[in-house]
Parts: sequence; C-alpha cells; structure tokens
Amino acid sequence: MSIKPIVAVALTGVMLLLSVKTPAADFEDYSGKQLYMRFCASCHGETGAGDGPVSESFTVMVPALTLLVRRHGGEFPYDRLHEIIDGRAVVVVHGTRYMPVWGYEFSVEQGADSEAEIDTAEMVNRLVNYLASIQQ
Repeated sequence: MSIKPIVAVALTGVMLLLSVKTPAADFEDYSGKQLYMRFCASCHGETGAGDGPVSESFTVMVPALTLLVRRHGGEFPYDRLHEIIDGRAVVVVHGTRYMPVWGYEFSVEQGADSEAEIDTAEMVNRLVNYLASIQQ
C-alpha cells in the first residue's frame, strides 16, 4: 500500500480540523478569494493551477480551476461547481471524493440550522464566483 493516500487523508483531516476550530464569524463574511485561500488553496494552489502543497500527496491529479471554462466548452459551470463544492448531493461524474464536503462543514460551523444553510449557500456562491473570476 502506498503512503501517499494515507498522507493525503491525514492532511485532509488536519485541514478539516483547522477549519472546524475557526469561529463562524471569522469566515462567514470572507470574500470568495479569502474563502478560497482558506479552504481550497492548499490543494488547488494559490492561483488555482492545481499545484497546492497538499496536491503532491494525492494519487490523482488535482484539477486546475483556472481552466473550467475551457473544459466546459466556453461556458462557466456555475450550478455544477456549486454542487461539487457543496458536496452533499451525489455528483457521479466527479468520481471518488477526495475533497471535503464543504456544504456540510460550513453548515455545521454556522450552527446546522436553516440560517446556517442560507450562510452556507452564500459562502459557496462566493467561492464559485471567485473561481469564475480566475478563468484563463
């Protein structure tokens, strides 16, 4: 058995623990870029090129998030990306899920009630809009 999957799972667990310890007020009002840098850059890289420091631990390639429009025929996949980031709906084409289920993590951190769901959707929307802004 390769050590890379074990390291990747361990690092993902550490990232989740760090995010859970963060008080909701600390990231509830973050911009899309701030949310990205806090929760996504460790795997996807600071510029979205798929070259974050954790990416080398995975046995699968971390996707470059700057090429989403190119990979989707010139259209930015807002709804699809929202589903993938939220992660609570089954997204079959996404394959094995190495990425945390951010919708669950954000919702729990916000209090796991109806208000938390509104806040969670808004944070995911900010992330998606940020990703739309970094397309090449």
